Amino acid sequence: MEGQIIKILSNLYTVNSNGTIYECHSRGKFRNDKITPMVGDYVKFDEKNRYILEIKPRKNELYRPLVSNVDQGFIITSLRHPDFSTNLLDKLLTIMELYKIKPVICFTKKDLLNNKEKKEIKKYEKYYRKLGYKVLYNTNMFKIKRMFKGLTTVFTGQSGAGKSTLINKLDKTLNLEVGEISIALGRGKHTTRFVQLLELCGGKIVDTPGFSMIEFTGFTKEQIRDSFKEFSKYPCPYKDCMHLDEKECRIKKEVEKGNILSSRYDNYKKIITDK
Repeated sequence: MEGQIIKILSNLYTVNSNGTIYECHSRGKFRNDKITPMVGDYVKFDEKNRYILEIKPRKNELYRPLVSNVDQGFIITSLRHPDFSTNLLDKLLTIMELYKIKPVICFTKKDLLNNKEKKEIKKYEKYYRKLGYKVLYNTNMFKIKRMFKGLTTVFTGQSGAGKSTLINKLDKTLNLEVGEISIALGRGKHTTRFVQLLELCGGKIVDTPGFSMIEFTGFTKEQIRDSFKEFSKYPCPYKDCMHLDEKECRIKKEVEKGNILSSRYDNYKKIITDK
């Protein structure tokens, strides 16, 4: 039979096949071949013995969180408690671009900002929209609901940003656990303890544990550079320019002019130098 892995807990794989749920185990050959089944995988399985026999080719795959066959990614971005992090947002946008997943920026906790802070956020909102990214607030429930139909969406962002809270608002029957914010650490406590695929608003969503460390293993510095969409608008005199220490770099000039957001450029340099 064929189905899709919708949850992985320890060595138990929950497979949905036409609405029927099967709890399966993985065959030893996957370990020998260094293949890791993921939530989102379409598989062939032995209905009687409850073993996964084959993993179908993947459209794409992520490793933080471990999930495959994703169409779009909702980057849940807290503006306060935990505070807004352009670094984390740009890292997540870069990951989405590299894995060919359509990103959607969803700001949360705007009501905790003062008027001056709200004006500052508007600057970022306008810039990211200009790049072609969809930018929403978690209060835009009608718009958000319409975006899931027929798609598989991954929810990601820092712990405590409001991923589970938003999903619960979209479908109260899911009743996902919501954690408190650690004031001392300035981030949330992990409440989602495993990756799971849920049906929501005519599509599928992946609720994942929050995380703040992102790795770019397997990608070149050139690929990371090219994932920053605004760079292509301003060609440098040197085709292979990395926009770091090169003289006559146009990107650096556009940052000085204010055409490229300085935080974006700074975050790009951090990603490249830390790789």
